[in-house]
Amino acid sequence: MSKTNINENIIESLIGKTGEKKRSKIPARLDLLQSATGLFLAVFMIFHMLFVSTILVSEDFMFSVTKAFELSFVFEGGSSVPVFIAISVVFAVFIFHAFLALRKFPINYRQFLRLKTHAHLMQHSDTKLWLVQISTGFALFFLGSVHLYTMLTNSGNIGPYASADRVYSDYMWVLYVVLLIAVEFHGAIGLYRLSIKWGWFEGSDAKESRKRLKKAKMVLTVVMLGLGAMTLLAYMKIGQEHQANYGERYSITHGEMK
Repeated sequence: MSKTNINENIIESLIGKTGEKKRSKIPARLDLLQSATGLFLAVFMIFHMLFVSTILVSEDFMFSVTKAFELSFVFEGGSSVPVFIAISVVFAVFIFHAFLALRKFPINYRQFLRLKTHAHLMQHSDTKLWLVQISTGFALFFLGSVHLYTMLTNSGNIGPYASADRVYSDYMWVLYVVLLIAVEFHGAIGLYRLSIKWGWFEGSDAKESRKRLKKAKMVLTVVMLGLGAMTLLAYMKIGQEHQANYGERYSITHGEMK
């Protein structure tokens, strides 16, 4: 790095402006990246929930969807490689999003106290939502990382029995209960805040638009939590029934083995 660039960085770090006295565009670009990665992860979680909840239809249906993700129509019997690649991409985006979000987290007690006091004095609901998002985001960084790493190293062990064994016999249900609550609140609040920040779905009356978005956020949270709870219970039931045959792969009705 040249001496000129070093001096430019020093000036920008001190006054938030470049040497030409222009506002730095980096914070805005980082905000855009944070929004984009957050939107990607929120949409992914919705589709992920729809995928895992296929177990509520039937074990055969969940198995068939799993095989479709493994590109069984391309590779005979399916391959775990496409799943591994997909999880790797999601994991990378997840870590990058967490890194970007940390910029806005209170980094010491004084900043946290200031934020908490502001929320209490102003009684501003969106500020309180931000506090919830901070708390759930902190939990997700650890819980989500554990889950993604587990799936990354077991990308070939996804299916009615393999997933149920992991949930019940491996006691992952403890993590998944907390993860479910954290991710659904964090994701729904994140989508709401993105809509407000970027003016999505904003009509002629901003206040009414915000009310509608809050209702949509609440509906999304309730639906996803309910669907997630039923799905988790279904996997626990299958895992309990399959406990004696732990490790056995699911066999679909027409005899194809996973």
